[in-house]
Amino acid sequence: MRNVDRKTVEGFGREWTTFDQSGLDEASKVRIFEEYFRIFPWDRLPAGAIGADIGCGSGRWATIVASRVGRLYVADASASALDVARRNLGRASNCVFIHASADDLPIDDGSLDFAYSVGVLHHVPDTASSIRAVASKLKPGAPFLAYLYYAFDNRPRWFRALWRTSDIARRIISMLPYPFRYGISQATAIFVYLPLARIGRMLAAWGKLSASWPLGYYRDKPLYVMRTDALDRFGTRLERRFTRQEIERMLHEAGFYDVVFSDRPPYWCALGFKQ
Repeated sequence: MRNVDRKTVEGFGREWTTFDQSGLDEASKVRIFEEYFRIFPWDRLPAGAIGADIGCGSGRWATIVASRVGRLYVADASASALDVARRNLGRASNCVFIHASADDLPIDDGSLDFAYSVGVLHHVPDTASSIRAVASKLKPGAPFLAYLYYAFDNRPRWFRALWRTSDIARRIISMLPYPFRYGISQATAIFVYLPLARIGRMLAAWGKLSASWPLGYYRDKPLYVMRTDALDRFGTRLERRFTRQEIERMLHEAGFYDVVFSDRPPYWCALGFKQ
């Protein structure tokens, strides 16, 4: 496959096999889905819309999207992840499963009514190339939703310095054998994510939560989500981060117009329409 990092793909296969999302309650899944898809224009899709989930992972978002559309291509570069998605989408007869990277989708050019890629394209060597590849599959006017890790461009300098420290740990941990990556990530979820998230919940209840509170996003999330995301964060070898301006430029250069961003976390969720 083109434009993939083999070790990263293998890591995600292990992640979604471990966290197949069977431990995520439906209410939490729907709430998180709405956070990512808040700006998606469902009302602009045609009846029986045909779309694609680029980098489906466990298929957790596809389980919600499939019921709203005519056909959904569910694609991932990891065969193990795709097996998990098949199990989770076993009752969705309108899903077509594709073992492929974003740059090698066996889908006709100009055939899709929509596409989305949530938390995937910052894990490939050339993000702009993948965005262009997805654009080629879309019909004119079709929406594309992308969630890409932000470069903390809307956060203070101390926050970015704190992230750089954690990123040094990620680079080291992500190179360890999987049992060590898993163990360290789970300890991090329990002893770092959980305390900071629950303090954030209390601060929010008192009306004192700062937008820059570390891991404040997880204040209303179950531990299962923190455990999943800690493994995602510290167990992944290839991670890229982008400013809002960089994402907007990549979308424009790929042929998207009317690009908008969600003004609430998770950052950055961006939406564009194919020219």
